[in-house]
Amino acid sequence: MIKMKFAFLMSALILFCSPVCAGGLLTNTNQNIAFLRNPARDGAIGIDGVYSNPAGVAFLPNGLHLSFNIQNVYQTRTIYSGMTVPSLQGTPYYAPMSMNGGDKNGVKKFKGVASVPVLPSIQAALNYDRWGFQASFAVTGGGGKCTFNDGLGSFERAVAMVPALLYSQGIATTTPGYSVESYIYGRQYIFGLQLGATYKVNPHLSVYGGFRFHYITNKYEGSITNISANINGNMENLYDYFGDQASTYSQMGFYYKMRASEISDPTTKAKYEAVSQQYYQGAAKAEAAKTQFADKYLNCTQTGWGICPIIGIDAHWDKLNIAARLEFTNKLNIQNNTKHDDTGLFQDGVNTPNDLPGIVSVGAQYSILPQLRVMASYHYYFDKDARMANDKQKLLSGNTQEYLGGAEWDVTKGVTVSAGAQRTRYGLGDGSYLTDMSFVTNSYSVGFGACIKVMKNVKANIAYFWTNYDKKDKSYTETIQNVAVNCTDQFTRTNKVLGVGVDIDI
Repeated sequence: MIKMKFAFLMSALILFCSPVCAGGLLTNTNQNIAFLRNPARDGAIGIDGVYSNPAGVAFLPNGLHLSFNIQNVYQTRTIYSGMTVPSLQGTPYYAPMSMNGGDKNGVKKFKGVASVPVLPSIQAALNYDRWGFQASFAVTGGGGKCTFNDGLGSFERAVAMVPALLYSQGIATTTPGYSVESYIYGRQYIFGLQLGATYKVNPHLSVYGGFRFHYITNKYEGSITNISANINGNMENLYDYFGDQASTYSQMGFYYKMRASEISDPTTKAKYEAVSQQYYQGAAKAEAAKTQFADKYLNCTQTGWGICPIIGIDAHWDKLNIAARLEFTNKLNIQNNTKHDDTGLFQDGVNTPNDLPGIVSVGAQYSILPQLRVMASYHYYFDKDARMANDKQKLLSGNTQEYLGGAEWDVTKGVTVSAGAQRTRYGLGDGSYLTDMSFVTNSYSVGFGACIKVMKNVKANIAYFWTNYDKKDKSYTETIQNVAVNCTDQFTRTNKVLGVGVDIDI
């Protein structure tokens, strides 16, 4: 009879639902097609300035200005997760993820696809001689929808240790291996309703004051099912395997208990009772092991809301426009609405901090020629001042900075083409902040497009925006089942956006 001392702790799902909305790290600045075709819009004057340069909107002509925008966003997220067990070097269990699709070094590729088929936004401004009033509604942050049909490395590492743990308990095979079915789906959106007013101090200076109401909704679904391992040459579902073991041991315990009741000799009776007790203990241990390999599920929704003040200023001369904007940090919490949680970490109704960091932006636009304009902008996010669950913001080495530049050319009176680029640098430090469920890396983006006058007071915008993310490596040590393992992750992403919009002046 195998002495069961095995107690496998399925810890993968506890990494599952750490808040993925990381404030400025996922803030969406492309709320208008004008941004897509030239991201350096913080010093430009246009209806898109309701977000990027609200004070500058005061210099639009009197009347009502509207902008309707739709974007299609497609993103890939790729993680190369590795794992080695130093204490098992020289054995088949040293690089365990190689047993289930990983390379010989124990590195396995996990890829997720995120998409937002329709990302809408609306901006509106009503200008009078000195006063102006603005409103906008947009998705101001979040990561859209993302699905990892094969799970993630943080899911699989704990499962990958199973063959070695089975071997340590005398459950051996000549062809060690494992398999698991895992799935993760995440959806994260931050909706923003912004209201504000401008005042034109003089023909060259305007100011803005307003606020944005944020509503956050996150949803996570995931599962780890059918955990199996090769035992004696066959792939065995471990929940069923240990369930059968528990049933067999229980039956044997009952058999020897009955035999003991039929025996009058004290020595023989005690021997049979001892064997019966041993089998019952084995059954209890097998039942405990079975429980650890049960299918795991999570279904959690998180919501929260908050308000942040916004102020802006714009200085306007003949050929030069300079503007600045300050958004204050939005202090807010998100609350769990949990339907199913096998992790035990997402109790229904619990609140966790999820601040949206403040941002200061400055930008300038200069007309080289009447038909040709160049722009430059700078963004600084106060990420380290934004509270996150478990004070995760303290793992950042610094705040996010963005550098933007672009140009516009009026090809004709009715056609304007533009292009620009953006460089984003996060304060990621050694990468401790990053997880496979929530990550960003430094990136560079390029955008281009055109604005076409289709009617006297109607313009159409079309643009394409592409972002390429740097590769970011992370190395760390974890303890799984009291065994030290070395882990590596390499993170990268791609992002593609196609947008169309209509601007209307009334």
